[in-house]
Amino acid sequence: MARELGLNPKKFGGLNNHRQEPWKVPLPEFIEDLYHKRFGRILPDPVISIEELAARRDRKKAEQRETRRLQREASGDGEAD
Repeated sequence: MARELGLNPKKFGGLNNHRQEPWKVPLPEFIEDLYHKRFGRILPDPVISIEELAARRDRKKAEQRETRRLQREASGDGEAD
């Protein structure tokens, strides 16, 4: 969540001093609150690697090709008489 918010991990020490300053919210709750305010959701979307994203796209294209091929065969467009 902090990464999506663009927070710098080197600055967390200054934010994480709720024991010294009791009026501050603990850091994890602070990040959750900021995330909810900015993005309007409680949890981030699942993180997907570029490789997984490409594999999903390739699978979807292959399924679409197969569906189109089956539709052509069913309609008789692919037959040569």
